[in-house]
Amino acid sequence: MQPKQNIIVKRIVDICMTVLLLCLMAYQVTGEVLHEWIGIVMTVLVIVHQILNRKWYGALFKGKYNAYRIITTIINFALLLSFALTAFCGMSMSAHAVPFLYGMAKVSFARLMHLSMSHWAFVLMGLHLGLHIPVIFARLKLTERVKTVLSAIFCAAAGIGLFLFIRNGMFDYLFFRVPFAFLDYDKAGALVFFENILKLLFWAFIGTKVFALCRNSQMKKEVRKNPLLPVLFIFLAVIIGLVISMAAGNIGKQAFSEEEWSGSIMVPGDGVEGPF
Repeated sequence: MQPKQNIIVKRIVDICMTVLLLCLMAYQVTGEVLHEWIGIVMTVLVIVHQILNRKWYGALFKGKYNAYRIITTIINFALLLSFALTAFCGMSMSAHAVPFLYGMAKVSFARLMHLSMSHWAFVLMGLHLGLHIPVIFARLKLTERVKTVLSAIFCAAAGIGLFLFIRNGMFDYLFFRVPFAFLDYDKAGALVFFENILKLLFWAFIGTKVFALCRNSQMKKEVRKNPLLPVLFIFLAVIIGLVISMAAGNIGKQAFSEEEWSGSIMVPGDGVEGPF
């Protein structure tokens, strides 16, 4: 395969993986059966992605490691691990796509690990995309003023994404604090996907600013830009998310009380319960 064709195929695979990730995070929209089959397709694409990037693995122990290469390597391996654990635990609970693999791991363990690792994959995928987005759009040759305006717009959107991340209790999922995902089955499907995009955007925004800091550190002193601007944008996005969360009452309390939690588990389909 020619280098240009290989890059095109990689971009198509990346786009498909991103779309499928958003679908996997919308369990209340897809339902259990489709969720499992999307997970199988996602697993296949992850394997294809590794094959397409085999040269990257071959160069791991070659050349020097600057800040950008160190960060991308760590994120890439962490993302691969989270994908692998998510797929393994998901197949261990499968009742439709691969039922013959049911019970590979204890269901209680698989459910908790699948929930946490899927959300870590979501976070790491956002950071991974953010680290590559500037390279993909480098040909646009945007002026510094346009870049700053776009950064301000995406900063605001990223802040809203962080608010949604906090409001939906995703930090609880990341750190094994709850065994089930609490989902709103009454929410419109389009809104679910839109909110997931905003949540992914927060982490992608962080990734783009980390890329800017890494690239700036590699430039000659006479052409280096002010490194405080990317840091400021990250800080503002976090502040926006925290301020909205505090205003909405999402900071300092659980998204669901114990009564709501036990009630939602005991009564499936009541609008807030559903294993991810």
